[in-house]
Amino acid sequence: MSADPTPVSDSPFRSDPSARDQAPQFVLPLVVRIERADPPARTDALETAARAVLTILADERSAGEGEWARAMRDWQDARIRKVVRRARGAEWRRAEALPGITVTGKSAEVRVFPPVPLDGWPKDLARLQVSGTDLDDPQEPDAAGPGAVVLWLNPELGMSAGKAMAQAGHGAQLAWWELSGPERTAWREAGFPLAVRTADPARWPELTSAGLPLVRDAGFTEIAPGSCTVVADHPALRR
Repeated sequence: MSADPTPVSDSPFRSDPSARDQAPQFVLPLVVRIERADPPARTDALETAARAVLTILADERSAGEGEWARAMRDWQDARIRKVVRRARGAEWRRAEALPGITVTGKSAEVRVFPPVPLDGWPKDLARLQVSGTDLDDPQEPDAAGPGAVVLWLNPELGMSAGKAMAQAGHGAQLAWWELSGPERTAWREAGFPLAVRTADPARWPELTSAGLPLVRDAGFTEIAPGSCTVVADHPALRR
């Protein structure tokens, strides 16, 4: 599958059976560093995970004949899955030794790895915990900055931080696919400015009906299949 924009009606994240389910299944691993004494803020972790997904999508190793290109193509040809695990101390150091990219936010560190078969995780990642990853915001996040892509979370869904990080990554990926080549270049050169915020319940129906990139979860974990989790919003996406 190419990096062409994917229509909302054919989203690779929706729960309906499709040809994607017949392809070999891969997963994009993300590991968030959560030290016991100094965990990151929740919103920063979500935003850093989203930027990590964009960073590997835009990396030259993911394109053409790059060393990760085949894995990225196989992953995007199937049902697109992301799994977030957590690590600290020696676990984090072992994860950092594997091929991948570490993206740093204000307080968060997230390492993203090239896709692996669903049942073929490297042992140093497979042993990491996936459930129970939760974080808090010490204070209310600031308003999104001008020019940032805003990834609006469904205000009616309760998701763990790990689940929400994966969903934010889905939303960022759909936004990336919808943008033109020059728009992607500008976004990348600006450092992928984005914000993850929970939508006002009164505004959620408008966001989901505006033709914007929209993630419908496949329902593998935590929430019901077909649930709308994220809407990506930016003037360039409203056309």
